[in-house]
Amino acid sequence: MENILIIKEYSQLKALSDPFKSKLLIRLMETPQTGQQLSEIYKMPRAKVHYHLKELEKFNLIRIVKTEEKNGIVQKFYQSVARGFFPDANLLPYRDEISLTNRQTVLSLLDRTMHRVLSAPEESFQHNYTSSDPTQWNFQSSSWEFTATEEHYKWFIKKQYELFEEFRKLRKEDDGDPTSKIYIISNFSFEVKESLYEEEEKEEK
Repeated sequence: MENILIIKEYSQLKALSDPFKSKLLIRLMETPQTGQQLSEIYKMPRAKVHYHLKELEKFNLIRIVKTEEKNGIVQKFYQSVARGFFPDANLLPYRDEISLTNRQTVLSLLDRTMHRVLSAPEESFQHNYTSSDPTQWNFQSSSWEFTATEEHYKWFIKKQYELFEEFRKLRKEDDGDPTSKIYIISNFSFEVKESLYEEEEKEEK
């Protein structure tokens, strides 16, 4: 699976903006699944799920990665071709569609994150109330809002990605360590029209 696939076709962009196709794609970034498995997950008719899978496959957004025979029926396992998608410069005239696609991707990621929250073990949300040190907490959740220039915002994003890259290299040392645990980090940032925080509260958050 590629890290990033450059979206070059308008048809691909439209497919990614579809709410259900976007949800399917987010889930298929995680693990290969069959149409039957997905129909059970989403409680939808298998034929409808297969229609969306075929559309995603037609636009080269997913592919069949393996097949298995069960009770004389060949099961096809689909997976996303990439972990992320980015529009090519030739699609810039379709700015509104790109915006819609990006918004839908964020909504699908939020929906998937909510599922991960609900299915996480109890200990994930147990809190060490004796410590104010965030590194001693089992989980962290926060919403930050700042007023900043675009230049400073981009500086922050750059530093954040550098930190993630540093962490990615560091965590490779943990592969095979029996004490390792699985963590999920969901990250979103975007411009908003107005503040929902009082001015004095902004400085505290």
